[in-house]
Amino acid sequence: MIKINIEELLKKNNRTKYWLCNKMNITSRNLNRIIYGKTTSISFKYIEEFCLYLNTNPGELFTYIKEDIKVNN
Repeated sequence: MIKINIEELLKKNNRTKYWLCNKMNITSRNLNRIIYGKTTSISFKYIEEFCLYLNTNPGELFTYIKEDIKVNN
């Protein structure tokens, strides 16, 4: 599972989701869908903007969480 660290980075930068929505011209509903993993993809445009406005890089923006996945053989 890939976790996006937007809330942590907002807190680190003393910013709010409302501020980020305004900067990125994105609805709060869509931002929350990204934050809570309710979307299946994120455009490179959004990744670039997250990095720009949250003063970070993609390596800090995402965390990989290993899950046990059963493989059918």
